[in-house]
Amino acid sequence: MSGNLLATETSPYLLQHKDNPVHWMAWSPQAFERAKAEDKPVLLSVGYAACHWCHVMAHESFEDEDIAGLMNANFINIKVDREERPDVDKVYMTALHALGEQGGWPLTMFLGADGRPFWGGTYFPPESKYGRPGFKHVLSEIARLWKLERHKIESSSTAIVAALQAEPARGQASEITGQQVVQAADIILNAVDPQLGGLRGAPKFPQAPVFDFLWATSLHPHHPGRAAAVTTTLTQISQGGIYDHLGGGIARYSVDAHWLVPHFEKMLYDNAQFVSLLTRAWLKTRDPLFQIRIEETLNFVLSEMTTPEGVFASSYDADSEGEEGKYYVWSKSEIDRLLGSGAALFCKTYGVKAEGNWEAHNILNRSLNPALQNPDTEAQLTASRKILLSVRRTRVPPGFDNKVLADWNGLMIASPAEAAFVFGRDDWAASAQHAMASLMRIHWSDNRLLHSSKDGDARHEATSDDYANLITACRALHLLTGDSTHIATAVRLATALFENHWDHDRGGYLFASRRVSELPVQTRTIHDDAAPNANGVMLANLAALHHYTGSTDYLKLAQQIGECFAGEVERNPFAAPTYLKNIRYLSDPIQIVATGDVSRELLLAAITRTGLDTVVHRIASSDDLPTEHPARLKFATDSKAAVFICRGMACAAPAHSEAELNDALAVLSLHDRP
Repeated sequence: MSGNLLATETSPYLLQHKDNPVHWMAWSPQAFERAKAEDKPVLLSVGYAACHWCHVMAHESFEDEDIAGLMNANFINIKVDREERPDVDKVYMTALHALGEQGGWPLTMFLGADGRPFWGGTYFPPESKYGRPGFKHVLSEIARLWKLERHKIESSSTAIVAALQAEPARGQASEITGQQVVQAADIILNAVDPQLGGLRGAPKFPQAPVFDFLWATSLHPHHPGRAAAVTTTLTQISQGGIYDHLGGGIARYSVDAHWLVPHFEKMLYDNAQFVSLLTRAWLKTRDPLFQIRIEETLNFVLSEMTTPEGVFASSYDADSEGEEGKYYVWSKSEIDRLLGSGAALFCKTYGVKAEGNWEAHNILNRSLNPALQNPDTEAQLTASRKILLSVRRTRVPPGFDNKVLADWNGLMIASPAEAAFVFGRDDWAASAQHAMASLMRIHWSDNRLLHSSKDGDARHEATSDDYANLITACRALHLLTGDSTHIATAVRLATALFENHWDHDRGGYLFASRRVSELPVQTRTIHDDAAPNANGVMLANLAALHHYTGSTDYLKLAQQIGECFAGEVERNPFAAPTYLKNIRYLSDPIQIVATGDVSRELLLAAITRTGLDTVVHRIASSDDLPTEHPARLKFATDSKAAVFICRGMACAAPAHSEAELNDALAVLSLHDRP
């Protein structure tokens, strides 16, 4: 069968290409069988719906009849949504790096019929410009090499696959000590911009795993420098142009060092992690700005990114009507006309100028006025924002990618669950619980998880990130509700993750499921990307499952992860902040056991003191604790509703009040943690 075969796909990104003259196929064994039968190389194009340069290349090249003719005559053309198939994207992006190229999307790779890559790049203009070869020339040259110099292609494939299979450079460590964690935190702290927050330079990304690690290491003992790095970053993001001051939520990144000019796409995973870190910081600071941004961002996600099934969609595009950011920016004359007497205050507060602050338009921001003003003034500004938001909603909106991804949903289920517990919000709690139930109903099939769905139709084997993030969500829901069924779901997910992803030769979890057979190599890494890495996340989750169930099998797996990646983390700590944050679950674990009908206020007081990442086990009776649990005997002597704080195998006396919590913490000496 020839022609464009994308019309039956569920990915909004693939469906954007269903009318191209290119004979696209989705990634499948059949595509590679066809490449082998026709003796053609594979042209693999990877992108995603919110990607600006993906749209540019699609318009310039994939809609062009001449270029499509070259592609159809000489290649089997496969289009992949990187969010739907992150396993495919990860392998071939790593291959591009092995070629010495900088990564990015669209990713354009050329493969043999066995899936082995031999050359690639990112965006190619149709004709040579920007210092890049034209796509027409690239296609012609690859076709010539395939027909006349196949040996060069074979040699390149062999070298690239060898690079993919090579173990990363590593130090000598077989474990990471508490002192090494502190040293890593100091290294990262020195890279933070002390005035503007974020890492120094531009572009500026939220880097949630990095700042989550800094926050965790600022708590016990208190480290004001690390705490300030996080709160400064959160404040600057919250008041910068990267934050949507009308609709809520953050954009993917800022192109400048001041958080002013965003790349306007909005991603679910960024907003989930933004809320998560704000919630952790608010617990210690009680900063009203952080609470406002939590409420606004969750309102945006729950109202604008929730599907009819009650789960969460992926992203909003940067472009509307073919222009990046058009939906979000304003002229001063528009604001003057719409706000009337309120315009002067609004323009002063949000940096609005007649000449604009970006391409003759204005990106709303409070970077120069980050402090909240008096309640009356803030109320006036709120009224003005509502007027502008109602007008903005009449504009042509950016594209919306409504596919559902299990890993990103795991992040976004955990965030409102935690925030619901902290702020006592029943609406957030209901949304988080409903999302988890719907996600498992749609994505759980044949005793394993599926990665992606649209309109309730789930497809594609899950990655280890999917399992890890959903187990974290189960822990957050157990904290919120005290319901042990969430622990049972976490156990079920952990079992399937082990069966489908555990690397029995080296330890750690493979990114792709072993059920996926078309990939030339299986990757396994500890490095965080924009979201946390599954192996780092599972350090905490496995330790928590050990505390919940008493099974030492979970602890042994966590210890293997700690050991097998220690040398790599020692050599490059900057790349693995989630591992570094969670390794203390093994060496110096803190746990809270909440017994009986303990009040939310008392449990929240305990978590405020130990941190929101603490393993919390809510039980009805001592029978719910593992036999060897250190709190079991203490519970037997005091069966009233209480909170036990445990460090390692030692538990303080049961606490029934905040004063007793302080006594318990003093006994456990949390201040001496490295």
